[in-house]
Amino acid sequence: MPDGSIFVASGSLNGLNPTVLANNNPTYEILSAEGVTLGQSITMQLLVKAQPYYMYPFIHLLPDGTLFVFVSKSSETFDVANQKTTKSFPDLPGDYRTYPNAGGSVMLPLSAQNNWTPEVMICGGGAYQDITSPTDPSCGRIAPLVPNAAWEMDAMPEGRGMVEAVLLPDGTVLWVNGAQKGAEGFNLATDPAFEVLIYNPKATLGQRWTTGASSTIPRLYHSVALLLLDGTLMIAGSNPDQMPVVAPDVDPQGFHTEFAVEIYTPPYLSGDNANRRPTAITLSKLDIETGVSTFTISFTAPGNAQKVQVALYHGGFVTHAVHMSHRMLFLETQGWKAGATEQTITVAGPPNNNVAPPGPYVVYVVVDGVPGVGQFVMVS
Repeated sequence: MPDGSIFVASGSLNGLNPTVLANNNPTYEILSAEGVTLGQSITMQLLVKAQPYYMYPFIHLLPDGTLFVFVSKSSETFDVANQKTTKSFPDLPGDYRTYPNAGGSVMLPLSAQNNWTPEVMICGGGAYQDITSPTDPSCGRIAPLVPNAAWEMDAMPEGRGMVEAVLLPDGTVLWVNGAQKGAEGFNLATDPAFEVLIYNPKATLGQRWTTGASSTIPRLYHSVALLLLDGTLMIAGSNPDQMPVVAPDVDPQGFHTEFAVEIYTPPYLSGDNANRRPTAITLSKLDIETGVSTFTISFTAPGNAQKVQVALYHGGFVTHAVHMSHRMLFLETQGWKAGATEQTITVAGPPNNNVAPPGPYVVYVVVDGVPGVGQFVMVS
């Protein structure tokens, strides 16, 4: 939240069947920045309505201070301070999108160039909690703060459940992990999705998806993907069994608990791009205040470079294909000299804590689409 507090929503009273409403906890509460409860659980009608598909909602803090909350097929903006819904949106067409048929959700990069206008994207999902469930390839994209906001529909190359969306410093979005059949839960998914999918939000509708590299390791229930400082991704996990099954043993579906970790190299670091990274990056300060503050970055750019961007990146917290608090901002810059190798630019900090809540972030300098090694900063 903008003040550093933590909004916690949904959950189970006992971990039992969510189709039995007495097991469920469709409420929210606020924790302090130190993780101490403020002592009140408040019923949230959107969660009540969505049962049994009410757990692991997709939640994004918007630049006006409200929360975009999505669960099942329904969504709204929610004013936490006044405990009320401020806007409701049309249901997202297609199958269920949250647990136990979770797809993935991401807030696309915020930018000073479009006045920090947020867009939320949701892809994948499924029809019911069983290993026979088909998965949904469709995606919806919505700008919740514009008048008459509506879903713009698109589709991944294939249906996926448990798919994760990871923002990349060049402004694209990586979609990875999951299954093409089944649902979340133990021993409930099959047909692993091995390929990386890359989404370019600035491309023309119908031309935004490309298929990247393929793994050979199934990444099913309880998998994760995280961006690293060097711009590669760590992909790990997959525990589709209630009790770990260690290779060479396999479960009835032919899978086991996965301990191997993979590193994925995005296209922006492939081939000669790896030699075109900005280097010798030095920030004038590592504590960034919102509002009117600025800082400088000195670095060496490759020869004949034409464009620079500075990404402020928060990886968030990941479980069950939900990347909580995940966000990225492109900050305003001045002083870039196209073609020069030695550069010093001035960077404007985020305008307020609605756009960038306080906490740890990574600054990436991106030159002609290629990021340098990121550096940790604290935003206050």
